[in-house]
Amino acid sequence: MSEMRRPTMTDVAREVGVTAKTVSRVLNDEGPVAVETRERVMEAVRKLGYQPNLMARNMRVGARDAAIGLVVPELGNPFFGTVAGGVEGAVRARGLTLIVGSSGETAGHEQSLIATFLARRVSALMVVPAAASEHRHLRAERVAGLPIVFLDRPAVGLTADCVVSANREGARAGVAHLIAHGHRRIGFVGDLPATLYTRRERLQGYRDALDGAGLPFERALVETGHDLEAAAGATMRLLALADPPTALLAGNNLASMGVVVALSRAGRRDVALVGFDDLPLAEALDPPLTAVAQDPAAVGAAAAELVLARLDGDRSRARRVTVPTRLIVRGSGELPPGTR
Repeated sequence: MSEMRRPTMTDVAREVGVTAKTVSRVLNDEGPVAVETRERVMEAVRKLGYQPNLMARNMRVGARDAAIGLVVPELGNPFFGTVAGGVEGAVRARGLTLIVGSSGETAGHEQSLIATFLARRVSALMVVPAAASEHRHLRAERVAGLPIVFLDRPAVGLTADCVVSANREGARAGVAHLIAHGHRRIGFVGDLPATLYTRRERLQGYRDALDGAGLPFERALVETGHDLEAAAGATMRLLALADPPTALLAGNNLASMGVVVALSRAGRRDVALVGFDDLPLAEALDPPLTAVAQDPAAVGAAAAELVLARLDGDRSRARRVTVPTRLIVRGSGELPPGTR
């Protein structure tokens, strides 16, 4: 059996009995072509299933592709999937296609993926920065007018539009909630690295709430873990302290899952928990998870609106949009201390 291949412009030209240049004129609407010839070319295109190579054409004529490139740290994290959905829903009506790639939370991979998107001349670039990444290399593109928006975490070394959640305010509200229910020793399980923007902001909100209640900040009550198992291990280390916390703030959705797993393994239902980020099955847990809920779809939609405004000619100064969080009370954050 012969190997299947995609039909080319030459195949279309051969089918019609014209030159490839004539086919190109029809498809790109470049120059005069007889009506009958145009109709025959389009019929051959439909018959053969020919698909023009838009990226090659755009590169040849110096045009932008009708696509937006989005770089996220992890495709498997539901938060970033929902962010991408928010972007896609907002740009689809404008005839734009969203292309998503993962940096694997690695600065080098992020830069390589950005270079790939720029090479195909995307209409706009959207980036959720990887830990330890920097963005000075994008200054020339921004000056040249390419819309660039950062999501969830701001750019490093570049002044650009960004959309973030109210991380500090949300964490402060979550810890204040635990304090209001009688807790005085509250642990924090955050992401890695310690310099990550969202981790720093949420830890600062944790400290703000302690300070507002006149409680000391204790380094021993702060632990880290980037994935579920690491967060579970961090939780067990906190519970093993001589004077363990009676409540915990989990710094993101993966940390929340890790804390829940650790408490379940230890048979502990007496430790209050507020998770930063909601979970799909939060209400099914025992007790149901109290969470500081972000709105990742709104983050994506707000970032898309910034991109569309720039594409429409907005040349105002770089803007930062902060999407509010909300505290969802379900039960785990309302446990009083000493209820084991």
